[in-house]
Amino acid sequence: MRRLKKKIFYGLCGSTVAVLATVRFCNPSVINPSSGEVCQADTIAEVVEKPAPLVRRPHHRVLGVHSYEESFPDVQDVQIVAARRWGVKPVQNRQAAERRKQDLVYVGANPYYCVDRSMRQSIPYLVPRASDLLQQIGKNFIDSLYVKNIPLHRIIVSSVLRTEDDVARLRQYNGNANEQSCHRFGTTFDIKYVFYDAVRPSDGSPCVYVSDAILKPVLAEVLRDLRLQGRCYVKHERKQSCFHITVR
Repeated sequence: MRRLKKKIFYGLCGSTVAVLATVRFCNPSVINPSSGEVCQADTIAEVVEKPAPLVRRPHHRVLGVHSYEESFPDVQDVQIVAARRWGVKPVQNRQAAERRKQDLVYVGANPYYCVDRSMRQSIPYLVPRASDLLQQIGKNFIDSLYVKNIPLHRIIVSSVLRTEDDVARLRQYNGNANEQSCHRFGTTFDIKYVFYDAVRPSDGSPCVYVSDAILKPVLAEVLRDLRLQGRCYVKHERKQSCFHITVR
């Protein structure tokens, strides 16, 4: 009786193996899923290392603005009103500025923009409202480059908070420097439109540099949109090759 049961058991096992072998031979996809599906036999490392499919982003044209002077006409008389409203009281020198840092935000390091290393007549501090605006400009600029399939660059800030002494020194060799500069209130900053900081690709390949003839119109689009939203005043400075911006 026991021998009969063993024969039946072994017979069933053999039949099952034979059926599975036949199915595998006739339909390999049962144990080898098609491309794009995760096979349970894959290890976690194998799944992670599989490259994601390339996604081709839609191309967006660089339109720029029809006129820099007409699009960014906000002169000193307009910007000074906002500077006095939102800014700190002007300080005489760097020592006095140190004592006002509780009212200011350090802007010397940020992933969305960089500060000109050669900046001498100002210090990298802004009131929180202006600091938020500067970061928004930098972020919007990078986002715009991305959707337009343009190699990423960061904007470069060339002037920020100035003390009364900074303004006096600057006026000695720069006739355009205003004694009632908006920069004294920590509400105003300048962004260069002829120089940019190329971002190194994440794959470690060399930086790709793009002409300011392409980057400046993109930056102009970003500034125009924020200005129309009532976020800032902007003056296109031809002699200084920068956009002079005050938060609103």
